[in-house]
Amino acid sequence: MSALVGIPLFIAAVWYGNLFLLVFTGLLMVLAAVEIVALFQRINLYPPHGLAILGSLFLLGSSYLYRDAGLAGAVALVLFIILIFMVFLYPAFSPVEGAVTLLAILYTGLFVYIYLLRLLPDGWVWLTFTLVGTWSSDTVAYFAGKSWGRRQLAPALSPGKTVEGALGSIVGSILAAVAFIIIYPFLPRGLLLLLGLLLGVAAILGDLVESAFKRQAGVKDAGDIIPGHGGILDRFDSMLFTAPLVYYYVGMFIIS
Repeated sequence: MSALVGIPLFIAAVWYGNLFLLVFTGLLMVLAAVEIVALFQRINLYPPHGLAILGSLFLLGSSYLYRDAGLAGAVALVLFIILIFMVFLYPAFSPVEGAVTLLAILYTGLFVYIYLLRLLPDGWVWLTFTLVGTWSSDTVAYFAGKSWGRRQLAPALSPGKTVEGALGSIVGSILAAVAFIIIYPFLPRGLLLLLGLLLGVAAILGDLVESAFKRQAGVKDAGDIIPGHGGILDRFDSMLFTAPLVYYYVGMFIIS
């Protein structure tokens, strides 16, 4: 039921783009920032909720105004603000809290690439490819791991992840690339197949990175806002890696 509500809403945001997608992305970032702060709090680190949320939204606002050209300056300004907080609020806001606050902002800030992808030429195609490729990767990885999984991929982080599931992830993303080559024959085949392979690898890494956060915090899910699916980070962990990959890959090799 959660998927039946969430997926059409996400697809609508992708289709309409512009302010609709901007607001939707901002909502995801706010919820994700709350979740990552809660994970840090479980290990007695207390980055301020407000600063984490505002920092993430500042990155999104910079992307809205200047696209990716403004991200470097936005990150520098966020770091500058965190250092000022550290000076005036020490010891309540120590260098450790400053570091995890910056990490929380940069990690949830990866959501901006969902919005930026839509701004590319044929952005609808590339954002849809990212969504389909990531979902296909996750789905095939799940069933491959359940059916044939024997060798653990990263037992210290996620004992349930297997090498066979990781290979399934790559197969799933390549199959998505093949489907897009058939649907959009004008796309460069070799480059798209390579992107499909890399997307599968990125999806695995994104999943494992979030597993590291959860393992450190000692929890199974990052949140419980989506019944049956966990939190926002649980649903979008892979896309936090695949969206930047597709954005820069397409910009450098396909539309350059």
